[in-house]
Amino acid sequence: MTQPPVKPHVNARTISELLAPLDGDASALGSPGRPDLSFDGLREQIARTGEQLNSFGLGREDGIAIVLPNGAEMAAAFLGVANAATAAPLNPGYRTDEFEFYLADLDARAVVVQEGVDSPVREVTGKLGIPLIELQPDADGPAGSFTLSAEIGGSAERPGEAGADDVGLVLHTSGTTSRPKIVPLRQRNLIATAHHIRDTLQLTSEDRCLNIMPLFHIHGIMAGILASVGAGGSTWCSPGFNAMQVFGWLRESTPSWYTAVPTMHQLILTRASRNADALDETDLRLIRSSSSSLPPTVMAELEDTFGAPVIESYGMTEAAHQMSSNPLPPQERKPGSVGLPAGPEIAIMDEDGALLAMGQRGEVVIRGPNVTDGYRNNPEANATAYTRGWFRTGDQGVLDGDGYLTITGRLKEIINRGGEKISPREVDEALLQHPAVAQAVTFAMPHNRLGEEIAAAVVLRDGEDSDERAIRRFVGERIADFKTPRRIVILDEIPKGATGKVQRIGLAEKLGLAE
Repeated sequence: MTQPPVKPHVNARTISELLAPLDGDASALGSPGRPDLSFDGLREQIARTGEQLNSFGLGREDGIAIVLPNGAEMAAAFLGVANAATAAPLNPGYRTDEFEFYLADLDARAVVVQEGVDSPVREVTGKLGIPLIELQPDADGPAGSFTLSAEIGGSAERPGEAGADDVGLVLHTSGTTSRPKIVPLRQRNLIATAHHIRDTLQLTSEDRCLNIMPLFHIHGIMAGILASVGAGGSTWCSPGFNAMQVFGWLRESTPSWYTAVPTMHQLILTRASRNADALDETDLRLIRSSSSSLPPTVMAELEDTFGAPVIESYGMTEAAHQMSSNPLPPQERKPGSVGLPAGPEIAIMDEDGALLAMGQRGEVVIRGPNVTDGYRNNPEANATAYTRGWFRTGDQGVLDGDGYLTITGRLKEIINRGGEKISPREVDEALLQHPAVAQAVTFAMPHNRLGEEIAAAVVLRDGEDSDERAIRRFVGERIADFKTPRRIVILDEIPKGATGKVQRIGLAEKLGLAE
């Protein structure tokens, strides 16, 4: 007789509580060409990591930076470090000056690096006097298994497993125009979001996630790893996003879902026609999209290509990722909307702090168990970020009569063209209706009379041809003249940040349109 799946701990508030009841023999982590790591193996790895950190004199709420390549070892290292200390994952692609800034700003007590991997962080830790912890992957063992070594020792002030109020994760905001802020997330914040994503996607022990997101990013950490394994399912960890390899990974990992940012989805679609056999073998229950707006045309193409519903969610670091989400069928999914509240409460607030009625546009505000208590060592930012217990997201949006949220733009990204306020996302959607346009991003460029003018960068579909004049004429037939870009730059690739997100602020300067 088949045993029913072990149900996750619904009242868990820490990583150890979340993973404790899960089926020990079931797969937890996988990676290319390696046997899977079971939940018993994962729990043993997490416990061993904590014991080793304690033997190095490191314990609860001691900040430990993690600079590792994407993969199962990075996933297991995050879980182990966060369960015993405070994990601070950093982009392994940072340059020397970036590592120096982030490590000093975090006041890191140690840095985890992979043995034999050269990185500028090694030089920086020597300069700053920060100990290195070397991670040695177990090449003959299952995915995610490793040992740690370091030339430090001592007694941890706070040994053992973290409690619900201990900070498990710190990340910097993306910071496009000012100094990045440090976001501390407590164990209870992380577990709340893991539960929220599990419930939204109805994840069970039968599900397997293909993770292609960077694991130094909140999206990959929370949706790709913690929510998936926390539901008793497994995560198959890719070595990093590569559109040319995704279809091979789909074949090897046989996932029931994957999660990605819109730019990744768009690149995957450009390879779909060349991978018909892999598509025939792929059986996804859902596709998740988050971290920036998914154009409705891309959503429709994804669903047509994979034959699975696309669930668009809305997240940010300060909310330990997920805030709202479109629901699974048979509930209604609204293209262009980021769905219903899926964790915290959501409201719309005006500039003076008054909550607005349904249908009125203003700033999206949130409050709930997944929301950070405040930025670290930044009273000025905290004073403006919170109003009567609501966290101000900086996003402009509107709630419709059914409670679905539509994001109309970042308040700082709204283009002010001589007093006319234009949402870049509205222009994006008009550009993406052009049959030759595969990707589009609209942004402000300086104008000596209007202050700001509208510009856009586009990437054409393979084999398609068009020019700036034809695309402008097409868009001008669909939106008002004052919203139509005055410059359209056709590129082979749109510049993106480390996590795959396009940062509109500063794009005019990058493309030479700010002079």
